[in-house]
Amino acid sequence: MGLGEYPPEFNPRIHGPYHPGRYYGKADLPLGQVKLGEMGSWLSRRSYTPQSMVSCTMRAYWRWATKYMLSKRTSIAPLIQFAGTMGLAYYFLQYRTHTNHRHAKYH
Repeated sequence: MGLGEYPPEFNPRIHGPYHPGRYYGKADLPLGQVKLGEMGSWLSRRSYTPQSMVSCTMRAYWRWATKYMLSKRTSIAPLIQFAGTMGLAYYFLQYRTHTNHRHAKYH
């Protein structure tokens, strides 16, 4: 699967129109239903190649965008999520300077 191509599991006769936020591979147990003893086998069934990581990230982005950005009547939720993400990123980038201002007793 190269850039701009459909995934090999996609069949338009079965799946209908292509949706970039849907996984067309073989269905597996969701993480919430995996028992602790089956966690190793569940993790071994995952693909950890860079291409699969990028496709997983893009599917998550398209699911988010379909829900919040591409709806007919969008709300202020994506702006609040963006501002919260930027606030957290700024906090962690500036964490070293925040540690200098901790309250401590000097006696």
